[in-house]
Amino acid sequence: MANGIATVWMPVDDMARALKFYGETLGLTVKNEGEDWSELDANGVSIGLNAREDTHTESGGGAILTLQPDGTLYDELVRLTDAGVTFVGEVADRPWGRVASFKDSEGNDLQLYEPPSE
Repeated sequence: MANGIATVWMPVDDMARALKFYGETLGLTVKNEGEDWSELDANGVSIGLNAREDTHTESGGGAILTLQPDGTLYDELVRLTDAGVTFVGEVADRPWGRVASFKDSEGNDLQLYEPPSE
């Protein structure tokens, strides 16, 4: 039985570029940094940046990392857009919350999530 998330692994092609994106652009705390593996803290969840294996060079498909901003979804969308992030489509309004989709520097799928207002 799984009892929680230990680490989310994100495959990357360029570690320096990925660290800049996750550390500077998204504002996550870099816990350790290496050539083939780096780790960030996302409010208690570890995100591992793993150098992409030679046998897995495609950046499509796979897990989607969903982040919850400190402030409003709109404010974070503006901040990230100003930092050069391009969002895919419009903000999706769902009964369970709002989602804005974008890609990281390595082509992985990410989302901003805002729970529904009460």
